[in-house]
Amino acid sequence: MKAVPWILAAVAVAFVVVQQMKISDLQSARMAAETAVEEINNATGDELAHAEMTRDEATAALSAAEAAKAGLEDQLAKAKTIVETSLQNLNGVLSAANDILEIEVTGGVTGTIRIELFEAVAPGHAARIAGLAEAGQYDGVVFHRVIDGFMAQTGDVQHGRAGEDLARAGTGGSDQPNLKAEFSYLPFERGMVGMARSSDPNSANSQFFIMFASAQHLNGQYTVVGRVLEGQEIVDQIKRGTGRGGDVSEPDVMQTVRVIRRN
Repeated sequence: MKAVPWILAAVAVAFVVVQQMKISDLQSARMAAETAVEEINNATGDELAHAEMTRDEATAALSAAEAAKAGLEDQLAKAKTIVETSLQNLNGVLSAANDILEIEVTGGVTGTIRIELFEAVAPGHAARIAGLAEAGQYDGVVFHRVIDGFMAQTGDVQHGRAGEDLARAGTGGSDQPNLKAEFSYLPFERGMVGMARSSDPNSANSQFFIMFASAQHLNGQYTVVGRVLEGQEIVDQIKRGTGRGGDVSEPDVMQTVRVIRRN
């Protein structure tokens, strides 16, 4: 029984040690918890700040998206207007009894080209061509500029007459004033007829060109005045020029040009 007090003492010491260990562990745990809480609070603050930035960025992105949507809607509305206007122009062109320009070509190729003048689309230019033709001013005028795969140009009634010095062919016009542009949304496809001009949009006068092929870069930049109804195969055989300018030596000629009135 003498051993009992020693055993009890050892148990008491062990209990104290255990208690101390628990207290130490609890203190460590508490310190760790406090540190963790502080880190969590700090992290939460950063996250809140980041979230605030993200919210601002999202709001800005939403505003930009709404502006872009409004811009697209505006573009769509404009495109719709363009399409509707084009259809109206085309319907007017196709339904009208337009005058016909009849060209007798001689030279390397011989034949007749008939061109429908778009009076509803380009009334000023159509009237100019018809008036010059009726006055006989296009008779004997050459195709002075012809570029393969692009177009054949003629109509210089001032410097482009066969049998005369053609050094300045393509630089002249009629004795009438230049015309104000009548641009439309009709495309420059094969067989379309456009008015030639200088860099000034309002400088067309008497010269015109006939398309061998589509040239979409001309759309809305030059006045479309008509289209070939008959004789595109004659157009295709007009003598080509050389170089970038398409200047033609011994060019084909519009021998006679007359107007067939249909209205």
